Amino acid sequence: MNGKATTTRTKLERGRSALGPALELVHTGRAPTRAVLTSELGVTRATAGAVAAELEALGLIRVDSSPGSAAGSQGRPSHRLAVLETGPVVLAAQVHADGFRAALVGLGGRIVATAPGCVTVMADPAQVLGEVVAAGAGLLRESGLRCVGAGLAVPSAVAEPEGTALNPLHLAWPAGSPVRDIFAACVRDAGIAGPAFTGNDVNLTALAEHRHGAGRGAQHLLCVATGHRGVGGALVLDGRLHSGSSGLALEVGHLTVNPEGRPCHCGGRGCLDVETDPLAFLTTARRDPGPEESLLKQAGDLLRTEYEDADVRHAAEELIDRLGLGLAGLVNILNPDRIILGGLHRELLEADPERLRAVVADRSLWGRSGSVPILPCTLTHNSLVGAAELAWQPVLDDPLAVLA
Repeated sequence: MNGKATTTRTKLERGRSALGPALELVHTGRAPTRAVLTSELGVTRATAGAVAAELEALGLIRVDSSPGSAAGSQGRPSHRLAVLETGPVVLAAQVHADGFRAALVGLGGRIVATAPGCVTVMADPAQVLGEVVAAGAGLLRESGLRCVGAGLAVPSAVAEPEGTALNPLHLAWPAGSPVRDIFAACVRDAGIAGPAFTGNDVNLTALAEHRHGAGRGAQHLLCVATGHRGVGGALVLDGRLHSGSSGLALEVGHLTVNPEGRPCHCGGRGCLDVETDPLAFLTTARRDPGPEESLLKQAGDLLRTEYEDADVRHAAEELIDRLGLGLAGLVNILNPDRIILGGLHRELLEADPERLRAVVADRSLWGRSGSVPILPCTLTHNSLVGAAELAWQPVLDDPLAVLA
């Protein structure tokens, strides 16, 4: 083979190897223009142009070759890059104590369509997952879009590599339910193309927020959230979820923050899981939760609309102090550069940010010296978006292999 052919092949291979990194940069909003893509990839302008053209040919992004110049700018503006709105999607599903929801999610974390959530979750995981996949399949038929995979978020630690839900306490599912196998079978039976993935809902919240929301740019991101019941945590290190040796890292819900507190499902007492979730807030505020709405909605509405009530304010302060104690311990162990809070914890932060930050700073070495930023999660349906990220990952790793 002559030298010119070798050089051409080398350039081609280099361009193809850059497809995944380039797609991830556009997907996460870090490369809005071809000039930024060139810089981020460390390639020539011609290679970046070829990579962008290949991704456009695959139906993943669009390249605007004639963007308008900003007022007062000099020279020809760089081509703008964006995900293609009519490109492929993934099926994302979430199951929680008060129901489930299915959605179609495109690149960029964009929710294309959602199916109304069911409010009753049966004790049989196969029945529940069959229903949520059926709802997603209906969305796909209506949209006519190509599906490249599916992801599921569940409120339980998911053991790897088996894909079993170890402790779906709030769902009344059997411990150790093989949720990944069940979900994959439902996806396959529904005729939906692509691989199926399953993960813990707070892990997936952290992943979504790191790529598209409040955690973007953090190197060591700690996420703590309470949804409809219980508390979960997650850690993203250098862009990747830290899942531990078998998927069970960051079970922060079972940190003890009140030794004399409420009995916990784990057999302990005073865990974050039962001291700072929506039921704990409603109980502390002397409110009886009703059956007509989710506990998360009832707690959030109460906090927003009746904060001046003495019982409500007292409950908020008590939960903030418990949460701050737990966060301080995590800061001492993990030394994150950012903390994000989801669910009711986000609402508690917004109700009294200075109190929570003061508790964390007072109780943690690194909080006292480093002032770790504590921010609210910003994405709507972040667990759904995170479930979609699982399904998008094979495409981000090798777009040509999946789509060509």
